[in-house]
Amino acid sequence: MQKISDHVKKFLNSQKLGYVATVSEDDMPNLSPKGTIIAWDDSTLAFADIRSPKTMANLEKNPNLEINVIDPLLRKGFRFKGKGNIIRNGQTYEAILSHYRENGIKSPIGGIVLVDVSEFSEVTSPLYDLGVSEEEIKEKWKKYLLDL
Repeated sequence: MQKISDHVKKFLNSQKLGYVATVSEDDMPNLSPKGTIIAWDDSTLAFADIRSPKTMANLEKNPNLEINVIDPLLRKGFRFKGKGNIIRNGQTYEAILSHYRENGIKSPIGGIVLVDVSEFSEVTSPLYDLGVSEEEIKEKWKKYLLDL
């Protein structure tokens, strides 16, 4: 199993939006944005159930999921695959809830999903393959977003 490095943990803590993909009971994909994805330890991610009824229902039936967190300016990030376990009480729940509260999350939290990461990989824009630098990509997307 790959260890989630300090570099990856720092990246996750710097990003404010990721996406969690689950599979519904009728085998349809469900993609849900999440603003609470964190690396809890060297092999576990966590995210909060703030407004996630379909995600939670899907995980109760099938714990397999994928999480993508991408820096929108740098066009790079990480894809994580694993199994989610919903917790609603206990020491780990309280510790993660405390972490969220200390970091300014005020929304009601119905549960926390612990993700046992089985594998992960870096995701990068094809522009990097063409030799475009990180700074050039960042400036391109900053300009684009400012011009909206």
